[in-house]
Amino acid sequence: MKVRSFRTLENALRRMGFVYVAGVDEVGRGCLAGPVVAGAVILNPERYIPRICDSKTVTALERERLYTTITRKAVAWSVISVEPDEIDRINIHQASLRAMQRAVLSLAPLPDMVLVDAFRIPDIPMAQRPVIHGDSRCTAIAAASIVAKVTRDRLMQTLHDRDPRYGFDRHKGYATRDHLDAVSRYGYSDVHRRSFRPPTLFEV
Repeated sequence: MKVRSFRTLENALRRMGFVYVAGVDEVGRGCLAGPVVAGAVILNPERYIPRICDSKTVTALERERLYTTITRKAVAWSVISVEPDEIDRINIHQASLRAMQRAVLSLAPLPDMVLVDAFRIPDIPMAQRPVIHGDSRCTAIAAASIVAKVTRDRLMQTLHDRDPRYGFDRHKGYATRDHLDAVSRYGYSDVHRRSFRPPTLFEV
């Protein structure tokens, strides 16, 4: 079921004097393979985009359509990936925060307020506000989740094309049964996070 997101929070912040309100979200946090990807989006209040939803509640085709519209109409947007070797070095939580920080700082213009899905981002020079369930409550965060999700899905399709043994085109790196079976059969690839050890896997 689609979960529509709303502009109430962004509009309230603009009335308070904030001009560039960015939404930030990440995808791929719970995967066994591939990068964690963060998106940051500053929507243009004069260019309304209908039907922005939590990326998890819409089809891949609808996400692609929304991605095209968001990236065309937004004031600014950015996407940053943190690769598996860096995830293994600093842990997935720190990697997610680092991806979001880099995504925010890559925006031009820089935002004067950042809305984040659930977390606080360290070491950014502007005001921020964590929003619980932000991708279903805040349009800017939902837009960021769509941009990040589409980007990551495309990356995982590319990884599948390079090595189809693991089925990345189907599960996008998440710990599905067929993914675990493939890892048991072939071992980890160079795009797997070696610090992630599901209890059903033997050491490879």
